[in-house]
Amino acid sequence: MKRWVSEIAEVIGARVIGDDRIEVSGVASISRAAAGNLVFVQKEKDLNLALKSRASAVIAGTFAEQAKTTKVLLIASNPRLAFALAAKLLRDQNQHPLGVHPTASVHSSVTLGHDVSIGARATVEESAKIGNSTWIGAGCVIGPGAEIGEDCEIYPNVTIYSGTKLGNHVIVHAGTVLGSDGFGYVRDPASGRHEKFPQIGKLEIEDDVEIGANTTIDRGALEVTRIGRGTKIDNLVHIGHNCQIGENVIIAAQAGFSGSIVMEDNVVIGGQVGVGEHACIQEGVMVGAQSGVLPKKILRGKGIAFWGTPARPLRGYLRDLAVLARLGKKG
Repeated sequence: MKRWVSEIAEVIGARVIGDDRIEVSGVASISRAAAGNLVFVQKEKDLNLALKSRASAVIAGTFAEQAKTTKVLLIASNPRLAFALAAKLLRDQNQHPLGVHPTASVHSSVTLGHDVSIGARATVEESAKIGNSTWIGAGCVIGPGAEIGEDCEIYPNVTIYSGTKLGNHVIVHAGTVLGSDGFGYVRDPASGRHEKFPQIGKLEIEDDVEIGANTTIDRGALEVTRIGRGTKIDNLVHIGHNCQIGENVIIAAQAGFSGSIVMEDNVVIGGQVGVGEHACIQEGVMVGAQSGVLPKKILRGKGIAFWGTPARPLRGYLRDLAVLARLGKKG
C-alpha cells in the first residue's frame, strides 16, 4: 500500500526533511532496501549506510538533522518505534479475499460483520459472531457462540472453543487452541480414580493482544481466564485455567503457567519460565529465562528482575552463583 511520506510522518509523529510528497510502499532492512522502501537508523554510526542504500526514505533520530543528503529523512525521537508504526500503516489490509470460501462451513445463525474473510475448509459453528474486517484462515474451527471482534487475524488451523471472546485487533497465529478445558481433576480416595472437575468457565482476550503459534490458553474452570489488553504471547506457551494476565504483559516462548495465577500489568516473562498455581507476579516484575516460580509465591518490586529456581532477585541469584563457583574451586 503506497503512502506519501507526509502521511507517514503525521501518523508516526516525525518531522520531514526533504520532499514529503515522495511515495513509500513498504519497509525493509538497510541491506535489502529497494526504491520505494522505508528504512530506519537507531544509532548515528549506521546513518551513512542508510543514506547510501537504495531506500527512498530513512527514519532516524535528531543526530541526522544536519546530514548532507538528498534522501528524504523522517526525524523521530524513537526511530525503532516510529519504524514499527510506519510498517503497520504501510501493510496491505486487504491481503485476503473478502467473503466466505466455497469450501468453508458457516452455520446460518452466525453473525458476520462487513468485509469478513473466511478461508478454505474453515468451520464457523452456530451463533458465533465475527466482527468487521476480520480474517479467519483456512482450516480454523470457531466453536458455538464464540465471539471475535473487529480487525482480527486468525491464522490457519486455529481452534477457538465455545465460551471464548476475542476483542478487536487480536492476532492469533497458526495452530493455537483457545478456550480448551483446564487440567483439573479430583481424586476419589475410595476408587483411586481421578474425576474431572467441571471446566465450564470462559476465556476473554482483550483488544490488541497477539498470540503466537501453537499456544494453548484454557478456559476458566467455573469463572473466567482473562488476557489483558496489549499483551503479547510468544509461540508454544501454555496458560492454565483461571489465570488473570494483566495489560501489556510480554511472555516469551515455551513458558508455562499453572492454574489461578495472577500476573499484573507490564510484567515480562522470559522463555521457558514455569509458574506454579496461585502464584502472583506483581506489576513491572521481570522473570528471567528458565526461572521457576513456586506455587503461591508472590514476586513484587516494579522493575525488579528475578532469576533462577526458585526465582529470587537477580542480585541474590548472581551472588549465590559466585559462592557456588568459589566452593567448586576449593573442592
